[in-house]
Amino acid sequence: MKLLRQSGIILSFLFAGEIVNRFTQVPIPGNVLGMLLLFGALYFKIIEVSMIRDVSSFLLSHLSFFFVPASVGIISCFDILSSTWIQVLAITVISTLVVMIVTGFTVQLVQRRIGR
Repeated sequence: MKLLRQSGIILSFLFAGEIVNRFTQVPIPGNVLGMLLLFGALYFKIIEVSMIRDVSSFLLSHLSFFFVPASVGIISCFDILSSTWIQVLAITVISTLVVMIVTGFTVQLVQRRIGR
């Protein structure tokens, strides 16, 4: 029953994000808005981490399962990607490096500002 309640909390934020997306027409996906709403609720202590800890741990421990649909989508578009695989690979590598570099600089900046 506890996992069901925790899942309900997370899903309610997902649905709230979808509703915000539908009514405001912002160009941000509803699931991302839901995550931002959940983050805000956690940050401002509207909900406690303990209220979603168990289901969050379960979902994170099975994270690889959520990559299956994306992998199947890539495989189903193999004929399209076969002619542009070099460009796709280059974009993937470059964007990964950019994200890693920006994340590293951001962490260093935040650590300097808080004095660690």
